[in-house]
Amino acid sequence: MAALAVAGVASAQSSVTLFGVVDASISGYSNKSRDFNNRSAKVSQQALTNSGYNGSRLGFRGTEDLGGGLAASFWLEAPISNDDGAKGIADFTRRSTVSLSGGFGEVRLGRDYTPTFWNDTVFDPFGTNGVGTNLINTASGYNFLTAGAKDTGGFGFNSNYARASNSIGYFLPPNLGGFYGQLQYALHENVKTDGVQDSPSKRGRYVGGRFGYANGPLDVAASYGQSDAGDLELTFVGSGLPKIVAAPVVKTANLGASYDFGPAKIFGEYSQAKMEYDIKSPFIVSGDSTLKGYLLGVTVPVGPGLIRAAYSSVKYDMGDHLSYLYDDGKANKLALGYVHNLSKRTALYATIARVSNKNGAALTVGGPAFPSNVAPKNTSTGYDFGIRHAF
Repeated sequence: MAALAVAGVASAQSSVTLFGVVDASISGYSNKSRDFNNRSAKVSQQALTNSGYNGSRLGFRGTEDLGGGLAASFWLEAPISNDDGAKGIADFTRRSTVSLSGGFGEVRLGRDYTPTFWNDTVFDPFGTNGVGTNLINTASGYNFLTAGAKDTGGFGFNSNYARASNSIGYFLPPNLGGFYGQLQYALHENVKTDGVQDSPSKRGRYVGGRFGYANGPLDVAASYGQSDAGDLELTFVGSGLPKIVAAPVVKTANLGASYDFGPAKIFGEYSQAKMEYDIKSPFIVSGDSTLKGYLLGVTVPVGPGLIRAAYSSVKYDMGDHLSYLYDDGKANKLALGYVHNLSKRTALYATIARVSNKNGAALTVGGPAFPSNVAPKNTSTGYDFGIRHAF
């Protein structure tokens, strides 16, 4: 009886919620490439996939009222692959946090979204999901120096593009008249050894922040972040060059905004990611490479549905130190889609998209990679037709 009484008190003071998204779509991809000799090649694929509208997930979250305006919370969210059932709750890599909140704001510990990623997904009509994902997101998660790399990650070997592990975050309280913001620092957790040459670097560290204003139809936010990729061993396959040791740091800044006119909501974002690094090599000097991109989008409500459209573009500046190996590639993308809400939790959706690459850029809408990554021009098209159910 005593145990039951204690359990009753505990349940009255806290709450735990099971939540999730099950999203499945029939998707198709067609990626064409033309090499320097004007020979063409094509790869295509049709598949039943997941996360075309929202990322499929399963999670648990809970809050305990500690009194005096304080609350303790946890959030455990796992990615799932409902198209084949192969990936269930094997990890909580989408989010794994515990936090303490009050009038001072919120302090959050664990694995969480980075401040710089928020603008890429919040101001994208497609929410960085499916074939409609904006090119800023695609290029930031794609590494053009993957051949023989010891560590890959995204642009500039950045493994902290979307999420950062071992992070400490602070969020402003929500009662600031529309102003919001966050700061985040992620520990690299590398062992430091004094007195030993070439001691491990700060690989894995992230520091960043995001501040914005949302009131009525307007939402605008700016963010900045710096991610240390650390010491990397690179081998340029087929180039005849010896191994290179580099220490890249990726610095990202972006500005995004949206405005809801009622009949339509417009979106916009500008982003720049710069890879700065020192190369310990006698034949290549230190330097940096830059990825710049922008996004323009719109959503139009139509009865129970929503029309979505976005145009995004990115451009690489490889710098003089890499210009003889890589061109300053560029790409643009057009995406169109429609979402039909059957209820608040269930929706049918359709999306089509096309990417045009130039000067050796090799970005796709998804599916298989291009037949050749050194082609001067590539095009990629794709579609998603699916259903999303949230609970």
